[in-house]
Amino acid sequence: MAIRNIVYSDNEFIRKQSKKVVNFNESLWELLDDMKETMHKANGCGLAAVQVGVLKQAIIVEVNNLFLELINPEILEEIGEQCEVEGCLSVKNVSGYVKRPKQLTVKACDRYGNEFVITGTGYLACALSHEIDHTKGILFIDKMEREYKPKKKGNN
Repeated sequence: MAIRNIVYSDNEFIRKQSKKVVNFNESLWELLDDMKETMHKANGCGLAAVQVGVLKQAIIVEVNNLFLELINPEILEEIGEQCEVEGCLSVKNVSGYVKRPKQLTVKACDRYGNEFVITGTGYLACALSHEIDHTKGILFIDKMEREYKPKKKGNN
C-alpha cells in the first residue's frame, strides 16, 4: 500500500468524468488499498479515485466504523433532504452547507465485481452522495448553499 497525492480543486483534472471499471483485478485492489491508506492519512471519511489522479468510478467511504468500497456506483433512489456542513480533501480550507438526500440507495460492485445495493441515511447518505459526485466531476463547492465559518473559541 502507498499514500497517493491528492488532486486539489485548482487542478482541472478533478473536474473530469470517471470511467466505468471493467477489470476487477489486482490493479484495482491496489488502487482501493492505496485510497484507504491515503484517506486515513488525511483524516478523511471518503475518497474517490479521481482525487488520487485515477479516472475510474471507484469510491470509498468510512462512516461510524463502517468501511465501504463502491465500484461503478449508481444512485437508485433519493428520499428527503438534509443540509449539513461538508468539507473535502480536494478543497483546501473551505467548508459549507450542502443539501443532500436524507436517504440514498446505491447500486455498486465490490472489489471483485459482485453487485450489491446499499441504503444509507443521514451522514452516510451525505458521504455517498458527495463521493459519487466526484465521479461526475462535481465538487461540494458547486452545490454549497453558504460557507461555514466556525465560531472562534473564547469569543462569547
